[in-house]
Amino acid sequence: MYAIIRSGGKQYKVQPGDVIRVEKLEQALGSEFDLTEVLMVGGETTSLGTPMVKNAKVTVVVTKQARDRKVIIFKKKRRQGYRRFKTHRQHFTELFVKAISLDGKTDKASAAPQVVDVDQVRQDKIAARTVAKQEARKPEARKAATSAPKKVAKKAAAPKKAAAKKSAKKKAGAKKSATKTAKKTSKKA
Repeated sequence: MYAIIRSGGKQYKVQPGDVIRVEKLEQALGSEFDLTEVLMVGGETTSLGTPMVKNAKVTVVVTKQARDRKVIIFKKKRRQGYRRFKTHRQHFTELFVKAISLDGKTDKASAAPQVVDVDQVRQDKIAARTVAKQEARKPEARKAATSAPKKVAKKAAAPKKAAAKKSAKKKAGAKKSATKTAKKTSKKA
């Protein structure tokens, strides 16, 4: 059994056990609620709504409340000196489809929802980093790091190339004056 639901002005095709991302919903993390905006229920028999299917509901569990990846908004009008740069992160709610029911018939998911508290995960990572930094600052850790034998791989010394000496170029003015003086001395003799 599958259903087409509407949430946040968008339509989603869902089956029991699916995980979908919808626009942010004001629901607590781990809460279970019903979506009643069901446009169609399919499977063995198909039920189309006008616009909603009566007595149809999709039971979902909130598994994550977070923000999506950063999107870059760049506007430019050429030859006008107009450039605008912005970024945006969209809030979303991740839902686990637990069951679809229509007129007493219910299709349930075999798996259980995995609720992820993004804020708690972030706090745990920060705490782990601070503990690691504090451990590195302790004097015992410094002594252990300095007393440990270091393995240094020696590279084979490449033979140095003999630098070719560049011959100094003679100045053009000095050459002319030397030839003029040579001509004058030859005329006198």
